[in-house]
Amino acid sequence: MNRMLAGILPQEGGLEASVSGKYAAAIGLFGLLTLVGVGAGIHSLYAGHEHTFGVSREVPWGILIAAYVFFVVTSTGLCIVSSIGHVFGFKNFNPIAKRAVFMSIATIVAGFLVIAFEIENSWRMPVGNVIGANATSNIWWMGTLYGAYLFFMLIEFVMLQKNDHKKATAFGLAGLLTGVAAHSNLGAVFGLLNAREFWHGPYMPIYFITSAAMSGCIAIIFFTWLAYRANNWRMSEEMKKSMESVAKVGALMMAVIIFFTCWKMISGVSGNPPGKYEAIMALVTGPYALNFWGGEVALGMVIPFVIIMLVKGRNMNALFAAALAGMVGIFFMRYDLVIVGQLVPHYHGMGLVDYADFLSYTPSLHENLVVMGGVAFCLMLFLMGEKLFRGHVSEDH
Repeated sequence: MNRMLAGILPQEGGLEASVSGKYAAAIGLFGLLTLVGVGAGIHSLYAGHEHTFGVSREVPWGILIAAYVFFVVTSTGLCIVSSIGHVFGFKNFNPIAKRAVFMSIATIVAGFLVIAFEIENSWRMPVGNVIGANATSNIWWMGTLYGAYLFFMLIEFVMLQKNDHKKATAFGLAGLLTGVAAHSNLGAVFGLLNAREFWHGPYMPIYFITSAAMSGCIAIIFFTWLAYRANNWRMSEEMKKSMESVAKVGALMMAVIIFFTCWKMISGVSGNPPGKYEAIMALVTGPYALNFWGGEVALGMVIPFVIIMLVKGRNMNALFAAALAGMVGIFFMRYDLVIVGQLVPHYHGMGLVDYADFLSYTPSLHENLVVMGGVAFCLMLFLMGEKLFRGHVSEDH
């Protein structure tokens, strides 16, 4: 196997014993954190969400839904990025294809882990999805399409490992189409709720797909850089060119998301639309202003975009800094989207006695531990994948 084509040049003997020791320690740590998160989730199922979670009847979706959205958006984005190379034939993207496919599987499995503890009777979901099939339900379609998407991505990854690129391309295309359908449907879960003005509208499915592409570019830069540091490798010119191409596509998607965000803010304040105006102001000047300006705008869009444009996608350490900022900022995007959309009650502005005009939500310890467990599980799968699949070596097609 040609390691040059893999974009891998080992440093002084490759993976040393000390690196292997750090690998084992990191996997052990992430495994322990995963168990802590799973333990908190199981305890919440027995004790009851009303006693362990910060959600309420008025704000039923909390940080676990936000984390689920974060993971599945990233998964779809990684699928989109991987398909550019081995499905659509852009050779610059081939070196990152295998890792992108594997991490798309890892992130969606982590998302399923988190959502399993958010659903109080999660063990009923697989059976209910078949017996209680409801084609008019967006959430039923979400579960069905994401299940099919995971199946196609698993088969695609197996075909890539067997170097059967013809079948990998076919299943990759099926996974891409299913993932895009699932993800636009996830946007529709929010966009078709006409009782929530902050979410309502055809804008949401389109926004979800675009932000997925941005998230996928950021995620593959983030994980590829970590992989090379963890494996004690240095990048070949082929891999550097691939990372440069991914960064440029990511910068383009950031520009589009900045455009979307500007018009979301403008439409939310123009004409003072009831319900939506209050939610937008909570982001701009209210209790979520730091999340919005510091998290979404600065970390999620502006800083990564500026870094990528300054280095023209050619400085790998700068790209990692942009990706790290982007990963944190994107989580704030998902959190604000899910939470702020619920904080304006239906009876806002009616002057009802003993009813709040603006609701509040604070994640509980159990919720934070489950999210931590999901993140740790994803990172553990990432490290295990680097070991089991030898750095996701890609061959010359």
